[in-house]
Amino acid sequence: MKPTEKKFFDTFTDFQCLILAHMNRGDINGITASHYNIIEFILSKKGSTGKEIATAFKITPAAVSKQLKILISNGFIVQIQDEMDRRKFNLSATEKGRFVVENSETFRKKITQQAATILSSAELKHFNDLLGKILKEIKL
Repeated sequence: MKPTEKKFFDTFTDFQCLILAHMNRGDINGITASHYNIIEFILSKKGSTGKEIATAFKITPAAVSKQLKILISNGFIVQIQDEMDRRKFNLSATEKGRFVVENSETFRKKITQQAATILSSAELKHFNDLLGKILKEIKL
């Protein structure tokens, strides 16, 4: 992807999550936009913990715990006890969790590629700037 398309892809991801979270709480494949973000975080940071997720997303450990229980019970992630510190539990995405993220990424890439053929580079940059402005300023 060209740098402009990559930036658009990343911004569109945030925009998509904003829309999904607001419309019917974003319930797609049994998960919300928050769940999706947590699975994506776990995939990007192998062996992550609930504490790391709470820090990264600036939410309480209790809120993370609630979301993790939902993701575990629905088979999107698993907890694995750390071999070095038996008090610590590392998180890992299941095949089901990986599928949701990969499927969403495929969709966003397809939209990004189509937008790049419809819009000029200047228009794509302008649209990206507008989406960024909306995400920065919107209050729900």
